[in-house]
Amino acid sequence: MVFAQGFFLYYFLPIFLGLYCLSPRGLKSVTLALGSYVFYGWWRPDFVFLMWASTVVDYTCGRCIERARAQATTGHAGRRWLCLSLLVNLGLLAYFKYANFGVDTLNGLLNAAGFESVAWTAVVLPVGISFYTFQTMSYTIDVYRGQAPPVEKFRDFACYVAMFPQLVAGPIVRYNTIAEQLTSRKHSLSQFYHGVLIFQCGLAKKVLIADLLGSLADEAFLARAPGLATVDAWIGALAYSFQIYFDFSGYSDMAIGLGLMMGFRLPINFNRPYLSVGITDFWRRWHISLSSFLRDYLYIPLGGNRLGPLRTYINIAATMLLGGLWHGAAWHFIAWGAYQAFWLVIERLIGKRSLFGLFPRPAQVALTFVLVIFGWVLFRADDMPTAVGHMRAMLGFGDGTRQLVWQTGHVFAALAGALVIWGFPTTQTLVRRGNLLWVLSLQLFFVLTLLFLHFADHVPFLYFQF
Repeated sequence: MVFAQGFFLYYFLPIFLGLYCLSPRGLKSVTLALGSYVFYGWWRPDFVFLMWASTVVDYTCGRCIERARAQATTGHAGRRWLCLSLLVNLGLLAYFKYANFGVDTLNGLLNAAGFESVAWTAVVLPVGISFYTFQTMSYTIDVYRGQAPPVEKFRDFACYVAMFPQLVAGPIVRYNTIAEQLTSRKHSLSQFYHGVLIFQCGLAKKVLIADLLGSLADEAFLARAPGLATVDAWIGALAYSFQIYFDFSGYSDMAIGLGLMMGFRLPINFNRPYLSVGITDFWRRWHISLSSFLRDYLYIPLGGNRLGPLRTYINIAATMLLGGLWHGAAWHFIAWGAYQAFWLVIERLIGKRSLFGLFPRPAQVALTFVLVIFGWVLFRADDMPTAVGHMRAMLGFGDGTRQLVWQTGHVFAALAGALVIWGFPTTQTLVRRGNLLWVLSLQLFFVLTLLFLHFADHVPFLYFQF
């Protein structure tokens, strides 16, 4: 089930909100957990048991860590329970997300050496597994570090893991940021109202901009197709840059809005990233929940910048390579992580916040955006040859035999996207400052969004695959 479909908007969400509002305060977490299991299991009910198993393991490990700490005579009490939690969660990721990639890579090497391929049945990737395993790991790690108390009631932890607004595509909600809200959260009409507006903004961004530009981006990145003309290669890359931003930030807005309707304040995930003045600045603004997670649970434990310049560069590279691999089990994702690491290391080497610090701010923004666009080519391409071919076309070295087919909707979405990216503040700021005229305009866009959805055959979210 996805947010941008009629069944969710017209049936699931109204019924769920009605039951949630009618539930006694002590049972609201139970209602949310059960509703989330229905939401998550709509496509594959068996995957609910996988999430349930992760929930049980991490809840048990958290309680055992706390018990071990209470009886401790050393400073490493509970480590074995932390290791069990990490082993289970990383094991689930390794099998469901990377087993196919590992076997395909092995078979490529075997075939090159003249041996037969290993027989293998492809594993289906459970939606959202990258997000909820990171969340449950953050719980056991924070409890082990003493940065968060262990959850007392299983129902609250089950609610935290399964909470459907951010379950399948983030933002990654760390336990220590939401622990108090699980047991005591406020509900008000004002908060509900603002949640509705933020949800409507996110849905409009996703449907009216991301989906319209998505068809143009898909056409540009057709694998094994003749090369694009230089202008069209740039248009395709720009279309995808807009698509992924509005798709993912739109989903995050919807998640935050739904959370407000239920009394939760989820963290923002985007802060106008295409206004960044460098790649370091970009990663402070883009997918904030993931970048902060990688910083606090990977980069800093590796040593961060405390062990000298060389080790700092190695830690940056390791963090970004694993960040690329987290997004997908393919070489072009690893290359995307390496690309990001390269620019982050360069910025660290020159001792400046931006490669373009000598230029006026508008030029810094524009040049950083160009670097980001090239990175998205690696991210979007189906494989490395497609990515390299697209980049060659952008640089004027392609054969230039294929041109994109523009439609009126593409033009509308591109202009609207540019206006929103470079002219408007964040969704949360807009909602907070919005006057009556703005709210009425949003309702018109919301009705237009529903009309688009009515005629749409399939409305996926890009980040579901990650």
